[in-house]
Amino acid sequence: MDIASISALVAAGGVLVGVAFAYLEVRNLAKQRETDVETRQAELFMQIYSHYYKEDFLSDENQILYQWKWKDFDDFWKKYGPETNPESFSKWDSMGTYFRGIGVLVKRKLIDPALVDELMGTSIKLNWEKSGSIVLEFRKRLWPDAYKGFEYLYNEMLKREQTLPAHQ
Repeated sequence: MDIASISALVAAGGVLVGVAFAYLEVRNLAKQRETDVETRQAELFMQIYSHYYKEDFLSDENQILYQWKWKDFDDFWKKYGPETNPESFSKWDSMGTYFRGIGVLVKRKLIDPALVDELMGTSIKLNWEKSGSIVLEFRKRLWPDAYKGFEYLYNEMLKREQTLPAHQ
């Protein structure tokens, strides 16, 4: 083998090593970006979650879930509507708006639905199951797009519940 052939082989080997190195770097960079996205999602969600476990929020949620009673939309509106009971309506609206916002973030894939489900899935389901019929009637009578993100979030939690093994 002459020097030109050896030189060509060494050059070809160098190119192969360079390509392999570049491939590994791109793969590592992709993994790092994925980790960065997950970290940002977790940070965003924890900011949202910090509001969820505050005493006044939990107190309002418990009041709505376990103390408030209504037969139908008209009964709800008479007892808790903005004209007759602005403080109570504000609590109810705040709850729906909070879950609506999380639903929008889940839908846009800005936060992981699994994380939401693990930390507040039961709360989301209980709140929608208590107030969902009121929301649907509210849409018919007053505001067609009201709390759509909340309903989306509830449906996502149900989908996750149906696809996860029972022991989780």
